Amino acid sequence: MGITARGVGLLVAAVVLLGVGFRFAYPELTVLGAAAGAAVGYAALTAAWRPRLLVTRHADPDRVARGEPASMTLTVRNGGRLRSANLLAEDRCGDRTVPVPLLRLRPGRDTEVRYHVPTHRRGVVPVGPLRVTRRDPLGLVALARPYGETTPVWVHPRIHPLTAVPTGAGRSLDGRVDGVPHGSITFNSLREYVVGDELRRVHWRTSARVGELMVRENVDTSLPRLVVLLDNRAVAHPERVDGVAESFESACEAAASVVTAAHHADLPVLLLMVGPETAGTEASNPEAIEPRRSAGPLDRLAAAELSGDGDALRATTTRLRQDRLGDTLIFLTGPAGRGELGHVGALRGAYPSVVVGVFGAAEPTPAGATGLVVIDAADGAAFAAEWDGVRRW
Repeated sequence: MGITARGVGLLVAAVVLLGVGFRFAYPELTVLGAAAGAAVGYAALTAAWRPRLLVTRHADPDRVARGEPASMTLTVRNGGRLRSANLLAEDRCGDRTVPVPLLRLRPGRDTEVRYHVPTHRRGVVPVGPLRVTRRDPLGLVALARPYGETTPVWVHPRIHPLTAVPTGAGRSLDGRVDGVPHGSITFNSLREYVVGDELRRVHWRTSARVGELMVRENVDTSLPRLVVLLDNRAVAHPERVDGVAESFESACEAAASVVTAAHHADLPVLLLMVGPETAGTEASNPEAIEPRRSAGPLDRLAAAELSGDGDALRATTTRLRQDRLGDTLIFLTGPAGRGELGHVGALRGAYPSVVVGVFGAAEPTPAGATGLVVIDAADGAAFAAEWDGVRRW
């Protein structure tokens, strides 16, 4: 609860009048002081009344690409039964506030407000909570309370179509790239039986134990696997324009384009980041290389932020060399990351195909480690054009 300047003045006047009235036996001053004190008390009681407001939000849509339109529909319903709500309210939408009119909102009625969500920048835009301010008629006391929950709107990087996807050294046993995500080579997991599954894949021992049919899920270990490594270190993207590193934004667009192209080609793809990553409004992930399983790759790219861990690349490449997560590595970095391409080139033995994308560099990247395919690009669109022109992976 906050008391306004008018309320502070009236409260001070009440104390002074009461003190002077009682000290010098002036009943008129005492009455005025008591009236002023009663007015402040009435204002506090009036502002403390908590209206029963039911707040719901609907994002249309809740996931968009950068620059695409998105809107939020806010519905506020007066759940009380006795009195109308006459309030001041504003909804939080990213860094700005949206006024919400709640004048004479009768019991059982609702009001609806629809406004646009800013999508000119990649990121997670938090919308809400609704902040309702209750004031007394005299303007002495103001009390603000939050209503409803926060609804995130995910603004994904722009996706540029890619016509080719590297297949690395992985091939199926019949000599072609197999786009089927499950085959008959290696056991992976068990899942519930669905109509159409072959009975020979039923795991009868487990089915008898759990009381329902369970089917073996196999994977083809020869299927090519892409590993996209995004350099989200602040030292790799030193240049800022209005606080935004455009080279990092371009790298996020390139990562989104590669991941989307791999999904369209039914090829497994793994997105990793060099530094710690965030997922929406959650805390930072302390492990630099472990991907978040709860969020999709585009959501993780929307929430990606620059990290201050400048020494994370060496630890990440060491882990990649030990784990060998795929056969094609795609490393996306900024202009200051070119000096550390030796760490990436050392992965050439573990990953038969290594592609490096450098964004925002003023001059072409000098020839480095043998076997690296280096793409210099100003932005995501230029990366897609250069990518489609590569004839060797």
